[in-house]
Amino acid sequence: MAYLPSPSAFTIKHNPRFICTRPLRPNSLHNLCFFTNRLKNHPAKCHAFFGNIPDALEETIPLDQFPLLRSGYMQFQNFTEDLSEAQKWGFLVFAGFTWIYLTARPGVLIGAIDAYLLAPLQLGFNSLTGKTSLKRSDFVVGNKLGEGSFGVVYSGAIVPKNLIVEDKVQKGRRGKSMELDKKLKDKVILKKVKVGIQGAEECADFEEWFNYRLSRAAPETCAEFLGSFIADKTSSQFTKGGKWLVWKYEGDQSLADYMKDRNFPFNLESVMFGQVLQGVDTVKRNALIIKQVMRQIITSLKKIHDTGIVHRDVKPANLVVTKRGQIKLIDFGAATDLRIGKNYVPNRGLLDPDYCPPELYVMPEETPSPPPEPIAALLSPILWQLNSPDLFDMYSAGIVLLQMAVPTLRSTAGLKNFNSELKAFKYDLNKWREYTRRIPDLTILDLDSGRGWDLATKLISERGFLRRGRLSADAALRHPYFLLGGDQAAAVLSKFSFSRD
Repeated sequence: MAYLPSPSAFTIKHNPRFICTRPLRPNSLHNLCFFTNRLKNHPAKCHAFFGNIPDALEETIPLDQFPLLRSGYMQFQNFTEDLSEAQKWGFLVFAGFTWIYLTARPGVLIGAIDAYLLAPLQLGFNSLTGKTSLKRSDFVVGNKLGEGSFGVVYSGAIVPKNLIVEDKVQKGRRGKSMELDKKLKDKVILKKVKVGIQGAEECADFEEWFNYRLSRAAPETCAEFLGSFIADKTSSQFTKGGKWLVWKYEGDQSLADYMKDRNFPFNLESVMFGQVLQGVDTVKRNALIIKQVMRQIITSLKKIHDTGIVHRDVKPANLVVTKRGQIKLIDFGAATDLRIGKNYVPNRGLLDPDYCPPELYVMPEETPSPPPEPIAALLSPILWQLNSPDLFDMYSAGIVLLQMAVPTLRSTAGLKNFNSELKAFKYDLNKWREYTRRIPDLTILDLDSGRGWDLATKLISERGFLRRGRLSADAALRHPYFLLGGDQAAAVLSKFSFSRD
C-alpha cells in the first residue's frame, strides 16, 4: 500500500565534480591525420592544435567521398570565414562541449525531439488509428486481477466491430457467455481508476502520460498501451465519468504471483527459458532463473533511466511476466520524469515502505520545484549528475533480488522484519547477516564466490558522497554476477524463449 511520507529533515552539500574524458581512440577525428600518414609510410604530421583547420581536414579526410560531411564542412567555412584560427578552434571546442552536454543523461536533445516531434506525430497517428476514440462499448470486462490504492485491474477483451455485446455477458446464461468469449480473441488488461479517491485521477493521468512516453522511448520495457476512455454510463463495473486505461494483453501474472507459489522459482523455469534446464543441479537451476529475472529487471530500469524517468515503485507486484518470458514494468502512476520535472514535488512522493530506500525521496528535499519544462530540461544533466536519482530504483531492485533468493523474505511479515533489522544496522547488509537473530538461507547468493551477495550489498545501502554509493543499472549489469561464463547457456536459452509464438 502506497502512502505519502512526511518530509524528513536532511540536507546534502553539492560539490563540483570534474569531468574526465578518456584518451582519444585511433579512429577519432583529431588523430586521423596521424594514422592516415602512418599508412602512407611517412612521418606523422598533425595540425590538430597548431595548423590551419581547412588544411588539416583536407589532408586527413577525403571529403569528396562523404557528401554530408563535405556539406557540413562548407557550412562551417562560411560561418567562420571572418574568424581567426584561434577563434575557429574555440568555436569547435564550444560546439563539442555543447554536444556532449545536450546528449548526456537524461538527454536534453533527445527529449526535445521526443516532445516537439515524436509526441505530436504519435498523437496524430493515434487519431488516425482510433486510439484516441476508445469507448466503453469497445470492451468486455472479465475477471478482477488485482487492486491498488487508486485502481482496480481486470482482464478483458476487445469487442469486434460486427458484434454487439452491451451487457449480455453479465446478464446472459453461463453457457452463452462462454460461447461469446470464443469470439473475443483480442485480449486486453483494463484498469479502472477509482472514483472519489483523492489523487486517483491525477495518478491515472500521469500513468497515461508515462505509458505514451515509454511507448516512444523504450517500448520493450512496458506492456503495449492502447489508450484510455471515459465511461459514458453506469453499468456493471462501469461508473459514468470514470476513467479506464487499456493495455494489450501480454500476461496477467506478476512476479509477486509467481513468488507466492511454494514452487518458486521453478514455476518460472519453462517460462523464462522455454524448457526445463537439464543436467543442472537444483540450487544452480534456482540461481540461473533468478539471475535471468534480475538481468531483465535491471536492463529495463537502465532503459527508462536513460530517458530521465525514475519508476519509484519497483516491486514484484509491478513486474509482469509475459507468456514469452519477458519481465515488463507496470504501474507508472508514481513515476517521475526528471528531465522536465513531470510528476515531481520535492517533499512528496508515492512509495511502498517495504521497497523504498532510506532516503525516501528521489531528490533532496531542498531541491526547488521544477521550473518551466524547457528550462528544466536544459538544467537536467546538472541535476542528474549531482543527485543520481536513478539509484532510488536500484535499492528497490536489490530488495527484489533478496526476496527471490531468500525464501523467508517472500512473506509480508518476513520482509517487514528484515526491513526493521536492516534499518537498525544502518542498511549495512553484511552487519545484518552477521547479527540477525534469524538464520536466512543465503545459498543462492553465496554461489560463485558470493557474487550474488556482493551485488545485493551494493544495491541495498545508504547513499554516500554526492548521493552516490549504490550501483546504477549500467554498473550493475557490468557486475561479475551477470558476467560469469557459465551463465551464457542461460542467456542463449532465454533468446530462444523470446522467439516462441
